[in-house]
Amino acid sequence: MTDYGNYQLENVSIAIIDDHEVVLEGFRSYIVKSGITHVEAFSKAQPLLDRIHSHPFDIYIVDVELPDMDACELIDAIRDLQPGAKIIINTMHEEMWMVSKMTEKKVDGVMYKSAQLDQLLEAIIAVINGRQFFCTKFKKARNKIQAHNSLLTRREQEVLMQIAKGLSTKEMSSTLFISENTIETHRQNILSKLKAHNMAELIIKAIAAGYIDPKSVSDET
Repeated sequence: MTDYGNYQLENVSIAIIDDHEVVLEGFRSYIVKSGITHVEAFSKAQPLLDRIHSHPFDIYIVDVELPDMDACELIDAIRDLQPGAKIIINTMHEEMWMVSKMTEKKVDGVMYKSAQLDQLLEAIIAVINGRQFFCTKFKKARNKIQAHNSLLTRREQEVLMQIAKGLSTKEMSSTLFISENTIETHRQNILSKLKAHNMAELIIKAIAAGYIDPKSVSDET
């Protein structure tokens, strides 16, 4: 019986959700060998949510890409059913937009699938003891985003999100309750700060900097 902080590993319950059977079995096997005996694996979001009604888990290890629900929606759904749920994201996506989304969701841990398996146990131990765990690559990317975010004001970021959705100046003015002239001023400031020469280049740079999710970009942009 191994004791880590205030928790004994054999008393911890963990849910893993990933749509790849090899990943699920590999994680489940590794976690069980580490001394955690209560581990359940799910390949879709809904069965996990149904299970939480009768059995909430101590930690949820969540993949970003799932067949039946967006990861951000799943995080919100888990927290609706179990406020304060501990969530570790395990993903192959290292893009800045994903780093930004996971930072906004305030998850308890993030590790990449390219990491060694022993990092998984390290993350579990940290989170179960009330700490956060973010792999080195994630922390570096998050620091870069924070540096970028200091470039744009909150209002400029709001305008940028509307640009990504393909809204016209008039539509943005109505949505954000500011004049069309002010919208145009913000647009020019955003282009200048991100060193973009046109809207297409702006969107590419905004995605790379983690300001916007590529899935939110309108085809009309």
